[in-house]
Amino acid sequence: MDSSPPVSRMLTDELRQALLDAQQQVNALVLGKAHEVRLAFVALLSGGHLLIEDLPGLGKTTLAHALASSLGLGFQRVQFTSDLLPADVLGVSILDPGSREFAFHPGPVFTHVLLADEINRAPPRTQSALLEAMAEQQVTLDGQTHALPDPFFVIATQNPVDLSGTFPLPDSQLDRFLLRLAMGYPNVEAERELLRGVDRRDLIARATPKLDDHQVRALREAVLQVHASDALIDYVQALLTRSRQHAGVRVGLSPRAGLALLRAAKAHALLLGRAHVIPEDVQTLFIGVAGHRLVGEAESSAGAALARAILQTVPVD
Repeated sequence: MDSSPPVSRMLTDELRQALLDAQQQVNALVLGKAHEVRLAFVALLSGGHLLIEDLPGLGKTTLAHALASSLGLGFQRVQFTSDLLPADVLGVSILDPGSREFAFHPGPVFTHVLLADEINRAPPRTQSALLEAMAEQQVTLDGQTHALPDPFFVIATQNPVDLSGTFPLPDSQLDRFLLRLAMGYPNVEAERELLRGVDRRDLIARATPKLDDHQVRALREAVLQVHASDALIDYVQALLTRSRQHAGVRVGLSPRAGLALLRAAKAHALLLGRAHVIPEDVQTLFIGVAGHRLVGEAESSAGAALARAILQTVPVD
């Protein structure tokens, strides 16, 4: 018997409506991508970070801008390029001639929502500058630790690594992203509306915030209250175990990946109005959580394909 509190006790009517309004607005700005929009909100409410990967022109940056415009949070965008330095992202200490002391000048990472656009066009040193920020919500420079705003949410976009001028993200960096999703081509109806309609950038510029920082923090707290039964945790653990034994996998999923999967499943359940997790939540999110973390034995092995195969081999008891 489910002992979790009802959603009505976890979220006020005002908060539920604000979350619904935010999702509806993003769906109106990013046409025909309801599943991808829901995954973006899962990453936000889970307290994780989001990696959007696909070919140019398929709406990666549009989704990031639409999400940021609906949150009512501080927002900064950094265009990652081959000459971008870590200090351009994190900030730098500069000597004040008057006081003869170094003063810290924060970089664009000191915001609620950071869009790291085309992150894989920057060299690994600059990519890695975000590691501490994403993992610990802080930045340490010159021996001083500076806390980042709460909430802190990174949305990164990247083009496929086989395009010229890109640097593959290292495994340690990929692991900091709770979810990876691909946009894909729009369906016929959505593409026609895009071609006939107003420029998405103009619509995003006119969008109004539907959530604020207090509400995002409250939603994240509510996610922690979503119930996961022992049987559900057994299912998640079985997926982790199978990932380490599956043919073709060189590096399986870590316990941190399991925690990320469970947290994401709770957020997904909350978005669908449930106060408890069901196996379908886990199945919906498994490829997005596991695909970029799995390392195949063959260099050409795609993590998403391995994740899909693992998911099909683990039964739900």
